[in-house]
Amino acid sequence: MDWEKPSPELTRILEESSAPFGIIERRKMFGCPAYYINGNMFAGVYGRQLFLRLPLEARDELRDTFGAKPFEPIAGRPMKEYVQMPEAIWSDEAALDEWMRRSVEHMASLPAKEPKPRKTGGAGSAASTGASARRSKPTDPKGSRP
Repeated sequence: MDWEKPSPELTRILEESSAPFGIIERRKMFGCPAYYINGNMFAGVYGRQLFLRLPLEARDELRDTFGAKPFEPIAGRPMKEYVQMPEAIWSDEAALDEWMRRSVEHMASLPAKEPKPRKTGGAGSAASTGASARRSKPTDPKGSRP
């Protein structure tokens, strides 16, 4: 799938359905809205797809009942535990609220993700010393090359 801007309609729907959950952090990932709990992404909009992270039983239920597919932002590379929500769900406010609740409960049960240290570019870093520009080519382990 080629990248396309996130659907304004789905972005609004996701924003409204997530409003009751105060523990959600909103960020952008690749220019698209993404929602996190304890540092773990659990929902978002990618192009014309609204996706949620759900436990296995819920994913199976969505697949069996609604024909839901795994969320696959890059063809052939599905994201583990994420499901592309069918229109029958996201177009029905009560249904989406129920699936959002299930996703939030699942995510709240997972351990918090440790934040990665930020790259500062301070003294001694590769960016400030120009180390990446000075890297030499690997040498022959037997000495100099003929």
